[in-house]
Amino acid sequence: MGLVASNRPSNSSVLVQKYGGTSVGSTDRLRAVATRCLAAQRAGKQVVVVVSAMAGETNRLLGLAHQLNEGPCQRELDMISATGEQVSAGLLALAIEAQGGQAVSLLGHQVRILTDSAFARARIKSVDVDAVLARLALGKVVVVAGFQGVDADGNITTLGRGGSDTTAVAIAAALNADACEIYTDVEGVFTADPNVVPNARKLGRISYECMLELSSLGAKVLQLRSVEFGMKYEVPIHVRSSFSDAEGTWVVKEEFAMEDVVVAAVTATDNEAKITIGRLPEDASVQSRILRPLANAGIVVDVIVQALSPDGRATLSFTLPASEVKRARHALVESCPDLFSTDRTHTVGDLSKVSVVGVGMRSHAGVALRMFEILAKENIRVHLVSTSEIKISCVIDCRYKELAVRALHEGFGLGRGQRDQRESGPPTQSLI
Repeated sequence: MGLVASNRPSNSSVLVQKYGGTSVGSTDRLRAVATRCLAAQRAGKQVVVVVSAMAGETNRLLGLAHQLNEGPCQRELDMISATGEQVSAGLLALAIEAQGGQAVSLLGHQVRILTDSAFARARIKSVDVDAVLARLALGKVVVVAGFQGVDADGNITTLGRGGSDTTAVAIAAALNADACEIYTDVEGVFTADPNVVPNARKLGRISYECMLELSSLGAKVLQLRSVEFGMKYEVPIHVRSSFSDAEGTWVVKEEFAMEDVVVAAVTATDNEAKITIGRLPEDASVQSRILRPLANAGIVVDVIVQALSPDGRATLSFTLPASEVKRARHALVESCPDLFSTDRTHTVGDLSKVSVVGVGMRSHAGVALRMFEILAKENIRVHLVSTSEIKISCVIDCRYKELAVRALHEGFGLGRGQRDQRESGPPTQSLI
């Protein structure tokens, strides 16, 4: 048992396809998916299909659970929510057979996707694909229920929202598949959300690192952990639409030409909040004293900024999900009331984080300057800034989120009809 199988013949051609809830949302769409699967098999591929629950089904099931119990046990919620994918897998197998193919559906525990016991957010530990290989050898299309696994005690676990993406990429890694196709209701990865920026452009190729940043910064095309698996095991991921045959976006290893693109995409998150604690004592342990109770409570802190005044006092600001502010304040009052008092703390809600991402930032100067100039031109105040080698994020008031995304997208020349940075490079003023 392990993640990467060594017993698959090197000359075989395995293709993993994943279909989201919209793609399998009706019997007509299931028939269309079956047709696509069989076409891939006729083209010489051994096909493994991973499916999500039908659109809206997981929410319906969880809604029933909460009607019966306001504080349900997470183990039972996983047991309930995992059934949506089971239905989709069985239905798709039947649709394939109805079109003259051979198919078999397998659940997470039948494939043997072993996870830890963190219900609702389980992480994959290993994948045993012997059962999949045996069915492929018989000429069957193997349909796997996504989103689910099993822990060492035999409990059904789920991988979190979007977890079917992770199932698909993990299976593709274990099978040494040629590629993992992620079919969804969009045509690929765009330079910005097309619902916000009408002239957003579809990217032909994007690096794993850029996609990781985009997934963590608000882009909803791929689940973060699926990209992590893809990068670790070098699985080419093809994001494409289940409603057309057009080429989508390939998520692959970084290529030399990608460095020519200073900014590849703009994205934004909602529902951010900021807590600022002032007049902190000159003490090397003060940051850990504040962050420890938050970590113990499972509260994820994002952007952290500290400033020191001439008298040695510090001001610490950090962002977190707006939904966690009440819990965070309670944890801090309980654990360090001497630091977290009403006269030295300030909370701001209704914030967003807008980000620009591109591997070209490593080798081009002036990107931050250009970003601040664009936001200043729109009179958008920046609360906090966070950077990495390939991204810059600014925390701003939520009401300016869409304006900021459109302005940055325009300012960095990312739209259709603007100069293509891949061919001609970014505008000179972007780099100086």
